[in-house]
Amino acid sequence: MSNFDDDPDLDHDHDFDEDNDDSLEARVWQLLQLINPGDEETALQQFADYREAVAEVDPDDVVPIAVIGRVIDWRSGFIVDAHDLRSLVQAIDELTSRWNLTIDWNGDPHDDEFFDDLDAAALFATAHDRLAEFGYTLWAWETEGDSYAGWITLTRDREPLRELATALEINLRLGSEVS
Repeated sequence: MSNFDDDPDLDHDHDFDEDNDDSLEARVWQLLQLINPGDEETALQQFADYREAVAEVDPDDVVPIAVIGRVIDWRSGFIVDAHDLRSLVQAIDELTSRWNLTIDWNGDPHDDEFFDDLDAAALFATAHDRLAEFGYTLWAWETEGDSYAGWITLTRDREPLRELATALEINLRLGSEVS
């Protein structure tokens, strides 16, 4: 029995057929499942948080990635300042710990000099390559500000994620393509 089975704020009865519905909610639910591989409870909680966040907003004013970014932050995704490389490493490490994985960063991120000759693109590329060894893919999505954002999926879910990102108007790229 899941921790959320008795949670009255969590709506287990979706108002859509998740496999055949092209609604915005259905797409958000599918995305949350992809970025929470093997963790439906977290996806359900984030979906409930998403629904709550958009409940009082005019549907035409909803920017899905803005809301998704808030409900998944540091649990299934991240948004970090572009100049805060230490937080980028911490966020990726936090996400990979969900699957008991660690990234070999080719150095010690706890050492201040580690970041001297690196940029976010290099860190994304390293994490992307290391995760690929375990069947995972690091993604980055375009943000409005001076920040980096991303999440991790199973590598086998690349195409479904790309299709959902396009449908949700999310500009998405592989972690190895961050510049």
